[in-house]
Amino acid sequence: MKLGSEQAAGIWAPPPPSLEAVLARIESLSFRPGFALQRERALARALRPYLESGAGGIVAPLPQETELAGLFLLCDFYPEDGQLTLIEQLRDVITEHIPNEERVWLDPLKHSSMDLLELTAPPKPGEALTLRSVGDGAICVLPTGDFAKDLSAGHVLLTRVIRPPGDDESGKAVWGGCGLVLSPADAKSVLAMTDEWRREMEIGSGSFTLGEWKEFTKRFGYMLLWAFAQLRVDALMDAVGHIRYRGSDGQPYLYAVALYDHHEHRLFVEQLSAMQELERAKPTDEAAGERAVPGFPAACVWVQRAEEKGAAAIVARLTLTSSQLIVECDSPEQLDRIKHRLAASLGFSLHFRGETLAPPVRQLSVNDLMSDESLRLVVTQEEDRALLNRFLEKAYLEWSDQPHLALGGQTPRHAAAASMRSHVGALIDEMARHDPGLSRTGRTAFDYNRLRAHVGLDETPE
Repeated sequence: MKLGSEQAAGIWAPPPPSLEAVLARIESLSFRPGFALQRERALARALRPYLESGAGGIVAPLPQETELAGLFLLCDFYPEDGQLTLIEQLRDVITEHIPNEERVWLDPLKHSSMDLLELTAPPKPGEALTLRSVGDGAICVLPTGDFAKDLSAGHVLLTRVIRPPGDDESGKAVWGGCGLVLSPADAKSVLAMTDEWRREMEIGSGSFTLGEWKEFTKRFGYMLLWAFAQLRVDALMDAVGHIRYRGSDGQPYLYAVALYDHHEHRLFVEQLSAMQELERAKPTDEAAGERAVPGFPAACVWVQRAEEKGAAAIVARLTLTSSQLIVECDSPEQLDRIKHRLAASLGFSLHFRGETLAPPVRQLSVNDLMSDESLRLVVTQEEDRALLNRFLEKAYLEWSDQPHLALGGQTPRHAAAASMRSHVGALIDEMARHDPGLSRTGRTAFDYNRLRAHVGLDETPE
């Protein structure tokens, strides 16, 4: 199932009117000022994965998860301050009349619990649904409804069902209001995670007496919600990991960027040219002659291509200038592979200056993340320049106070204040003329006059 989709992952199955009425009465009690803290604690316990692990910043709980957490509060939660449970409080109330058709549901609610129920046969219009507990094999016969049209045999519902008053033998039950739909594989994962937590609790307490399935789920049924939440987060993280970013030209967007200093231009040319996975591209200075820098060796560019839908797309680009190496890749994994390759070939000749691995922030819908195909997002030139600007601003402003071999070991700021002022200016000119933004958007991503001012040089006209 698509665990991020409300339509695919959840159903609404309304309970009988009399049961719905008594649930509303119990919920009203939970909002009383004296119970407010206990209500907060119960809901926080049931929805803990979204509150404590940071998952809430990735995905919000489905409405059905919130509803099931509310049923845990109403039916299962024992207050931590010594108060009676909400069902006990309603049962013992004498200040208002509660119709008998509602009161008879109190005991069945008190003995209900969350469960994983597998649909044993395909739903048929007008016929009751037969479900089997994955935990203990108990059979439930439940009324059908419009919600059943998307279900099929083998689907598993994480839900709460209530046995009607006085009917303990027939297996008939009614819905508690909603359910979460899982595939057999996802249900198996939820059960396995819950069993593992159960074993950890038993080992931690030194007691193996958490009881049979019904007793366990009555006390710790919220763990089924925890496991479901973990599956959702894992599914979304996997979807995010498979997003493919594209530039406005449709080519892979090279958002993972690393910057190095070096001082052995000839060695780097030889080693990079010898790497079989790299292809020498047209030199930057020949491609844009007005950007050639007098007194410096021509910049060299290598690219790595990968087959994509019958065409070779550039997935990495390395730009070598007299003092810098800029590595641009279409993913952090690709950048990591190239970094290891460079380290093996060039070792201590590389001086790492920084990297950026995060693509532009984009608000994504659940449908985007849960698409059957890898999601492709187009990054605009404005987003690209903003990302590069943040990275280069940090790297280059730190550069001004770091010793540089091309300046005899002096920092650019000190060298600019001494006898190497023109050489510092030439290095900054070279940075500007090979700014990665030029090859991507036709404009520099960083304002190099800021760097000139930072080291004490005069600004130059744009």
